[in-house]
Amino acid sequence: MTEVWSHLFMPGAPVWEKVIRAIVVYAFLIVGLRLSGKRELAQLNPFDLVVLLTLSNTVQNAIIGEDNSLLGGLIGATALLVVNYFVVRFMFFHPRVERIIEGHPVGLVESGKVQERKLREELISVTELRAAAHRQGFEHLRDVETAVLEPGGTICFTRKEPSVEAARYQEVLARLDKLSAEIQTLRENWGQTPRTPISEK
Repeated sequence: MTEVWSHLFMPGAPVWEKVIRAIVVYAFLIVGLRLSGKRELAQLNPFDLVVLLTLSNTVQNAIIGEDNSLLGGLIGATALLVVNYFVVRFMFFHPRVERIIEGHPVGLVESGKVQERKLREELISVTELRAAAHRQGFEHLRDVETAVLEPGGTICFTRKEPSVEAARYQEVLARLDKLSAEIQTLRENWGQTPRTPISEK
């Protein structure tokens, strides 16, 4: 029983070592994800998802070393949470530093035109852009006015506003539909109205 408790609560490495390991790994992942581009955060295909999922397992030993104790894992997790808290707080009050680290938004579609050069820079294919648009309710890329790849990896789409001619056309169609419905109603009412036979007049 004593041995079990020892494995649970006796860390195999000093606490300060685990804290330093967590800080170094945290900084490495921030820089690595920044250099790998925003598409890693966007998870546009299964390969990106596999990379992010395996990253956690890959750096696990780097954070806790050969320590399998419960307390050692909790110390490593706590160190990561604390570091992240102070980093987020620092970024909130220093937006310039945040822009330097996270980068700037990138316009992938501007005025309805796909920016192929920027897509190549971000290593995003037109197929992946179209799939992202479908997930947000767009049937075709021609319905998209702008698409912006945010620093956090999210692609934000805005829909094209209909032109004056298209708006008038839709208005005419709506009026025709309304007239058709009224005519159908008049026909149904006319058929239900009892008519006096000619012989009774």
